[in-house]
Amino acid sequence: MPVKLQRNIALLSVVLFIGKLVAWYLTHSVTILTDALESTVNVIAGFIGLYSIILAARPRDKNHPYGHGKAEFVSSAVEGSLIFIAGLMIIYEAVDKLLHPQELHKLDVGIYITVATGIINYFVGAYAVKQGKKNRSLIIESAGTHLKSDAYSTFAIVVGLVLIIFTKQAWLDSAVAMIFSVVIMVTGYKVVRRSLAGIMDEADEKVLEEVIATLNKYRKPQWIDLHNLRVIQYGDVLHIDTHMTLPWYYTVRDAEREIHALEDLARQHYGDKVELFIHIDGCMPYQCKLCSVDPCDVRQEPLKQLQTWTLENVLLDSKHGKE
Repeated sequence: MPVKLQRNIALLSVVLFIGKLVAWYLTHSVTILTDALESTVNVIAGFIGLYSIILAARPRDKNHPYGHGKAEFVSSAVEGSLIFIAGLMIIYEAVDKLLHPQELHKLDVGIYITVATGIINYFVGAYAVKQGKKNRSLIIESAGTHLKSDAYSTFAIVVGLVLIIFTKQAWLDSAVAMIFSVVIMVTGYKVVRRSLAGIMDEADEKVLEEVIATLNKYRKPQWIDLHNLRVIQYGDVLHIDTHMTLPWYYTVRDAEREIHALEDLARQHYGDKVELFIHIDGCMPYQCKLCSVDPCDVRQEPLKQLQTWTLENVLLDSKHGKE
């Protein structure tokens, strides 16, 4: 699904780019050129993204034991950089147009073409964002976000073109272009920032909180403690690494049963593309006050309060309950 969708996005970006070039050729409007240059980024990023999705889907191998999922972050970083560069190019063209004015032509036809491309971009972008989140694909989600941002820019550009028609002030063409070049550059920065965060394995608090909420809801009494939790996403694969504390008297077979139960829980909520690394710890006497296992023949003090796992305490690299 992600590969097919990204391929369709790439092909659609080519068609829309041609449409915007036609609109620019007919009107000589630098504002419409702004839209066309951003579509150039869509075309390049679309095909880079397609290659990256195909690469990211490859199974792990000897040289890539964690798979190829980070290719998506690299692709997204390239896309963000191209967006930023397009913004700089637009500013250059807008300033040049102010210094060397050209007469505008057929703005009405240019507006019709531009509106049509904007509507298509918005609906395709919204669908891509939805599918990107569903499939945990940063490339698809980034592409969708970019298409929606492109659509918003397009609609605002149309407002600027209409204003030019009514006021007859040609300099507004360059002014509108420069304003939206700044918007485009900010969008590019955000895409690059998110990509670098993924490359550097920066924690995604939203995903962490979602995982913690699921564990709290379905935890078992024998899951006494959970700590040193780390959640990293490579492409569409979610890696969960944690330490789980079980009763110290459990056999290896008992511990294996609980590990499988936690794995089943994760896959039930996050799909088959979940990879878990679970380290088992035995409980300590000071944890009895946090433990709800009943009956327990070796309990040294009664349960005082079952500890709720939170973002603050599950990230700690130490067992809970020790004061």
